Amino acid sequence: MRALIVRGGWPGHSPEEATDRFVPFLRDHFDVETADSLDAYLALDGVDLVVQCWSDGTLTDAQSAGLVEAVRRGMGLAGWHGGLVDAFRASRDYLQLTGGQFVAHPGGFVDHRVEVVSSHPIVEGIDGFSLHTEQYWVLSDGLNDVLATTTFTPGPDTPWREPVTVPAVWTRRWGAGRVFACTIGHAPADLDIPQVRTIIERGLLWAATP
Repeated sequence: MRALIVRGGWPGHSPEEATDRFVPFLRDHFDVETADSLDAYLALDGVDLVVQCWSDGTLTDAQSAGLVEAVRRGMGLAGWHGGLVDAFRASRDYLQLTGGQFVAHPGGFVDHRVEVVSSHPIVEGIDGFSLHTEQYWVLSDGLNDVLATTTFTPGPDTPWREPVTVPAVWTRRWGAGRVFACTIGHAPADLDIPQVRTIIERGLLWAATP
């Protein structure tokens, strides 16, 4: 099986350092290649899994179509944080493919909880956990299979007046393909949190499953 790591975009999400953390794991299961150009999405024949870490950026129509159609035919797509869900905001087809879009991380780096809300194999045996990093507020749609959530609590100065719970980890089927998303991972150290590491590793394998 072949895995392609596509990395670049905004350097604040450390695309090379973050993805390098998973290369040894991926090599236990795949032939691994890396790409630093979105033109990789023009030639995805034979790729079983794309691991994307590309925040911001712009997809051309051809690049978007190449990625979306490859997933629709059965390729997996997986990623974390802004590298997947704060990418290519102008591409509606991409946003529909991933099923979620970052809109805010109120307070910057904050203490918060991630609650596991599913018995899916990706999160099996993992309890809720606390962490201090960016807490992603995402907009999402009803086709996602939500595995974990996080809740934003209102305060005296917040514009929202009731608690808001949003997905933190989800999976999604698109055609014959699979999509895995985890909103945790602003800094490479976030990816070393045992629960986060386990969830992402399992998510990578799940996404590549035919």
